[in-house]
Amino acid sequence: MSVRNGLLALLAERPMYGYQLRAEFETRTGSTWPLNIGQVYTTLRRLERDGLVTGDRAPSRADAAAPDTPAAEGPAAEGPAASAAARAMPVTGTPAARTAVMSPEHGGDSGDGRGIVYRLTAAGEAAAQRWWVTPVSRRMAGRDELAIKLALAVTLPEVDVRSLVQRQRVETLRAMQEYTRLRHQADDSADLAWLLVLENLIFTAEAEIRWLDHVELRLTRRGLGAPPGTDREDNR
Repeated sequence: MSVRNGLLALLAERPMYGYQLRAEFETRTGSTWPLNIGQVYTTLRRLERDGLVTGDRAPSRADAAAPDTPAAEGPAAEGPAASAAARAMPVTGTPAARTAVMSPEHGGDSGDGRGIVYRLTAAGEAAAQRWWVTPVSRRMAGRDELAIKLALAVTLPEVDVRSLVQRQRVETLRAMQEYTRLRHQADDSADLAWLLVLENLIFTAEAEIRWLDHVELRLTRRGLGAPPGTDREDNR
């Protein structure tokens, strides 16, 4: 849902090509959640199917260059596709993001939905506004791989759950230290979107470490994942 709603929010600003949406999404979220260009176009097709966006194919380079086409003779092409293309947002963001967008990976103006300028319908505008005023629900949390991994591990005698927890703690601590290093390098005048995302990652890592400490304590109390030679009954 975050990608779907994120694309709607960006299109509420102005029409864009799919590769521009990808670049804007990554730039504005600090490139923390890279998007596959295929995922972007798949999501756009679903939004179009649901009546939330429409797509206008922009004139191809070959059409624009052809000497016998009306578009080449006049100062500007006419029609919905051309007007939508004229309003398409130029790529912004960091030099790295611009370089990534201009690489062949983004698909350019080739087929299968690429080279299309997307815009919101009235229903799409309403959906974007609804997202801003609707709190994110935590009651139906998405699948958490670590929680699922540990939940399964405690049911399987052959899995060393304590080692699993310890390895995960080391990895999460390493990530938190890296995020903290990046935060210290940035001053308060840095891009606000990047700071918000970075601080969210730090707080999330801190919470995960506390949760892992709690998991290890529960394992000890239940006598699960106890070190070799430890009496399980003594750990209850």
